[in-house]
Amino acid sequence: MRYKAVLFDLDGTLLDTLEDLANAGNRILADQSLPVHAVEAYRYFVGDGIAMLVERILPPTHRQPQQIAAAVTAFQNEYAENWNDHTAPYTGVAEMLDQLTERGVQLAILSNKPHAFTQLCVEQLLPRWAFAPVLGQRPGVPKKPDPVAALEAAEHMELRPQDILYVGDTSVDMRTARSAGMDPVGVLWGFRDADELSRAGAGWLISHPCELLPIIFAVTN
Repeated sequence: MRYKAVLFDLDGTLLDTLEDLANAGNRILADQSLPVHAVEAYRYFVGDGIAMLVERILPPTHRQPQQIAAAVTAFQNEYAENWNDHTAPYTGVAEMLDQLTERGVQLAILSNKPHAFTQLCVEQLLPRWAFAPVLGQRPGVPKKPDPVAALEAAEHMELRPQDILYVGDTSVDMRTARSAGMDPVGVLWGFRDADELSRAGAGWLISHPCELLPIIFAVTN
């Protein structure tokens, strides 16, 4: 077995969260009579944490620190109430996770969502699989693409970074993997395209979750 563990991003990789994120963002904008955005536009707003998401969706005229802070609070409240209206694992994720589990591959998650909320999402929508650790954004810990949390996950699993495959859907994920010394896989069903992932250093690009399996189980000399 080529790799002993897989460290997954969450949004855009395991869970399709786009519509619920977009709906929450557009509701807080509409409440302020501000322009809303197409759901597809949110593919390029997400990936760097909630504060950056909110800053990106606000008009430039509404990006003073106090305006951003108020909008972040409003978004968190709105999203907390409606985060799982449409969110679900992508097609093929369950089959892929089953096969990894059956073959003894360790599973872990690293997200730029707030830590407690990341754990809630995993507990409610991915309860069949044992992910350890499940890490979200925490005070005092740099968010991705800083490699600190990815290396923390490796230490938790008692593995070297080179024994871990990192799977994500954005340039942030690819850069995190490279910085941590992990091999990165870019997924094409998520929020970003092949060009972005390749330019950021993806070692592989896959179009279906089960395409991950031969990468992990490739026989090497």
